[in-house]
Amino acid sequence: MNRLRPYLTLPIAMRALADAIMVNLGLFAGIAVRFVGYVGLVLLLQSGPVTADDVRRSLLVLAGVYADGAPLLTAISLIVFALSGFYTRGRFYLGRYKVIAILQAVTLSYLIFGFLTYFVPWFTPNPRSALALGWLFTGAALVGTRLWASLWLRFAGLEARLTSEARPAERPPSALVIGGAGYIGSVLCRQLLAQGYHLRVLDLALYGEESIQALLDEPNFEYVRGDSRDIEAVVRAMSNVDVVIHLGEIVGDPATTLDGLLTQEVNVAATRMVAEVAKGARVKRFVYASSCSVYGAGEGVFDEQSALNPVSLYARAKMDAERILLSLNDADFHPVILRLATVYGMSPRPRFDLVVNLLTAKAVTDGEFTVFGGGQWRPFVHVSDVARAIMLALEARQESVKGQVFNVGSDSQNYTITALGELVREGVPESRLVQQDDGGDPRNYRVSFGKIHRQLIFEPQVTVAHGIHEIAEAIRAGQVGHYAARRYSNYRTLNEDNGLEAFAERHINDLYAAPRYSRLAKDASTA
Repeated sequence: MNRLRPYLTLPIAMRALADAIMVNLGLFAGIAVRFVGYVGLVLLLQSGPVTADDVRRSLLVLAGVYADGAPLLTAISLIVFALSGFYTRGRFYLGRYKVIAILQAVTLSYLIFGFLTYFVPWFTPNPRSALALGWLFTGAALVGTRLWASLWLRFAGLEARLTSEARPAERPPSALVIGGAGYIGSVLCRQLLAQGYHLRVLDLALYGEESIQALLDEPNFEYVRGDSRDIEAVVRAMSNVDVVIHLGEIVGDPATTLDGLLTQEVNVAATRMVAEVAKGARVKRFVYASSCSVYGAGEGVFDEQSALNPVSLYARAKMDAERILLSLNDADFHPVILRLATVYGMSPRPRFDLVVNLLTAKAVTDGEFTVFGGGQWRPFVHVSDVARAIMLALEARQESVKGQVFNVGSDSQNYTITALGELVREGVPESRLVQQDDGGDPRNYRVSFGKIHRQLIFEPQVTVAHGIHEIAEAIRAGQVGHYAARRYSNYRTLNEDNGLEAFAERHINDLYAAPRYSRLAKDASTA
């Protein structure tokens, strides 16, 4: 039952109820048109005037035929619609052939219904012309309502953008970016400043401060060096800010496995504390960077309503943090969850522990690169597009994003690892691609990004091919050092030169710290 619970959500139930209504209206309209024509002809041909009893008998016949068939057709249709991906947002249903998918599902439902009513003795058959008309009306209703909903969301999103752009001049909005010196944060900070925000960054500078050095002299930029687990630092940084963007966590599967308790402290307990401080400070909007890795491994196309199946500690922590934030959602606190695709591209704080960046760096520097596995699906998004998506989430109308989850990326940038390797080889043609079938990453998820496209009018501007070219040119031009350097890897920064120990032993507010023991106590317990 627990595995079914993610599918039994209110939005899915509402969509199924609307479809059931459309099916019943279509069937009733088909039967009504057929009977009105048939009964009208009979009444015209009979001798004598048409009486009220004649009309009443005709209506009773009409109601009886509808009542006999409606429950069966409704049940068949909802099952067929569910299997066709109407509620799990299957790949075919989400694509450009949505109308065809709907008509196929309606046709199959009516064929099954007609077969049962004609060939199973205890069902009452419907006239064939009524079935044909019912099929026509049902298909038209389902297609029409979905097209109308799509147009409405598109125009509503456009209106929101125009309203935001046309708002009168006022004091510059203020934003706090936790983790602003990081890979995504350093790109986002520049976009926020370009849009006129007064910007404050809270960052421990675990990976250095070089990424924000150029911003320190900006009049609208403040830098607070501090730990997101330190409640005093968080309260101080949260003072007089309108919006908060939380990026300050341990990122990546390898880095989070170095110390599971530390990961829980930073990625879950500290996130809860930061959100509660933001709520108490009446922050207008709280944007949290989650990950599409919460979908884990599975077949089909995952959207925001899909069941979560994390296969790593990093993904499980993201899932737990999401649930905490959404539980805090109320009239005064507006969390927005952004599940990011696998990020790539150059940043003021470069990383070469990300698959696109790493494969490209190996191709340019070593002349060859290895792809493990190959059949796993993974979605991708450029770091600058992630920053743009965060900006849209900040500036959209409250009712469009409050308490919402959005996948961030594009359907066209879902690739298998093998296909990604081919893109890297094409972008660095002098390199050689080596493929090993064993040892592949178990994560396998293909993601739909239709919701963010519809509601926030978001479309990535950078393709994976352009990102590969960008990284290759930066390496060739000497803009970065060797890709294997410690500073370009979250895992190596934490794992070498006592980086993890220095981070783990910092003072943490006891109220929010995950249960943990000192190093000596843990060593003694395993001795």
